[in-house]
Amino acid sequence: QVQLVESGGGLVQAGGSLRLSCAASGGTFSSYAMGWFRQAPGKEREFVAAVSWSGRIADYADSVKGRFTISRDNAENLVYLEMNSLNLEDTAVYYCAAGSAYGSSLANRHYYFWGPGTQVTVSS
Repeated sequence: QVQLVESGGGLVQAGGSLRLSCAASGGTFSSYAMGWFRQAPGKEREFVAAVSWSGRIADYADSVKGRFTISRDNAENLVYLEMNSLNLEDTAVYYCAAGSAYGSSLANRHYYFWGPGTQVTVSS
């Protein structure tokens, strides 16, 4: 129903920056909260950031707060994750997800649709 495709991953040195993009198609983009999650090898998938359907509210994991910024462009069906001051612990596959437009917590919404992920590798 809704297809999500991430892009922008790659190799970056510690302290550097990277911007991930997620393109949505096949649905009404503005009907969904959008989130970014990541999974490192041998670890559980974890919440990174999410933005409300309107783009006016955003939540972040403590580990990325102050370094990452999530935003969305509903006119273009895009969501972004601007990552700054990257460190080795940020290395993971990053996934874009679309979830419920309503709820008490963006981090704990049910996310219905997921992209295939994009690899981010931070080197020393």
